Amino acid sequence: MFSIRKSLEIPTPETALKGRPNAIPTAEAHVVNGHPLTGPYPAGLETAQFAMGCFWGVERKFWQLTGVWVTAVGYVGGSTPNPTYEETCSGRTGHTEAVLVVYDPKAISYDDLLKAFWEGHDPTQGMRQGNDMGTQYRSGIYTANEAQAKAAAASKSAYQPALSARGYGPITTEIAPAGPFYFAEAYHQQYLAKNPAGYCGVGGTGVSCPIGTGVGA
Repeated sequence: MFSIRKSLEIPTPETALKGRPNAIPTAEAHVVNGHPLTGPYPAGLETAQFAMGCFWGVERKFWQLTGVWVTAVGYVGGSTPNPTYEETCSGRTGHTEAVLVVYDPKAISYDDLLKAFWEGHDPTQGMRQGNDMGTQYRSGIYTANEAQAKAAAASKSAYQPALSARGYGPITTEIAPAGPFYFAEAYHQQYLAKNPAGYCGVGGTGVSCPIGTGVGA
């Protein structure tokens, strides 16, 4: 998960790698809870997508939350269809490393997920997170519907004053409608459950986000 010097500019659809028509193989089940990784998911559950840097540590933050049914890591926000890890890390696909969160809105709210997102990393670092540098490490919220989009924007507005008061700069998090979620290779899924001593470069700012106190849809 360590990066080398590369372009910090997101490629255009014309300059991005071509990719491939078919999905790359991934795992069938979540190694922690055994739930199907790619679905189908039970009725009544909802999905969310977050990018916070190296997706190994990010995924663990979310699978540990009560109310989350399954998580998976993958690639979002780019132009290359069905990218590989190596292609994403090249900076030539436009994707960022992300986590798909499938959750029960009766047990955990989207605001609660947003609170975990904001507090779990530094959203002011642009095309990097900690020592990891590159477009694939940028912060992002990819929304499934208008309600999520409004909640994400409101949470950003609520968090910026708290960060500014502690000396942090402007939030650089990308908020955009969710496009295709390309599941990462099997060995990346729940990586830190399989490798407890593995690398995790994700850390928060220590600044509390003033949202996420309710439970429900």
